[in-house]
Amino acid sequence: MFEQPSDDPAEPTRDPANKAKEKADEFRMHAELFAVFEATRKFDAQIIPALDPNHAREVQRGMAKLEKAKAPDSPLLPETSIVDAATLLKFAGKHDLSTNDYHVHRRPGEVIIVRWIEGDQVETFYERLQAHFNAAMDGFKEDEKQSLEWKQDPETAAYLKALDAIEIKMAERYLREPIQKLNLFVLSTQTADELNINYLADYVMSVPASEIVGGASAPPEDGATEHDLAWFFKLFSLRGMKNGVEQMCFFAFLQKAEDTFDLE
Repeated sequence: MFEQPSDDPAEPTRDPANKAKEKADEFRMHAELFAVFEATRKFDAQIIPALDPNHAREVQRGMAKLEKAKAPDSPLLPETSIVDAATLLKFAGKHDLSTNDYHVHRRPGEVIIVRWIEGDQVETFYERLQAHFNAAMDGFKEDEKQSLEWKQDPETAAYLKALDAIEIKMAERYLREPIQKLNLFVLSTQTADELNINYLADYVMSVPASEIVGGASAPPEDGATEHDLAWFFKLFSLRGMKNGVEQMCFFAFLQKAEDTFDLE
């Protein structure tokens, strides 16, 4: 899906704990990708390619503004950004846009996708986020154990021990309890310089790529090259509360990998 690392993940590194953590971070990002985009496959969500260009631009600018306002090493938004964050979370209701669905605005070689969820939909998101992470992490632990435990060197033993010790509660990682109890607003992002658009379309969403990026920008059905499939991808995940109800807004920006882009 993303660009593959140059090292062999089956070979222990000099820092076993860091290597185990890197795999956990990779699976966490994959889990988020699935939890955000699987609703067409799991929960009857629709792809609605009619997002008003002005609305798309407003959300885009809002997310870029929030990203600039927060500290680089923390997803917590400062108090000065509370009004802007709340505005984005309330945007769907204000403009009569459905929650759960994927609202899409397309330009040649560029796609904006916005999805709002609230209440029980947020609960389902966290359940799915944890399930995806657990499945990937548990499977990898078992594979690594079977493939490496025959080795007797201390480095391999330390790596397998560090890997086995990883147990991440995704709701904690995404600061769900502080959001609920302290009325915080949180923004996290993930970026891929080259996302395989067919992976997102076929495997995650179970729709043709043309439904996401449009027919003119979709890769050919036969003989697609890496160049045809590669899209720059950035996902913003905004979380907070509105009138005691948990809210989330996901904003995804995709652009053909060879093109230039500006999120502002």
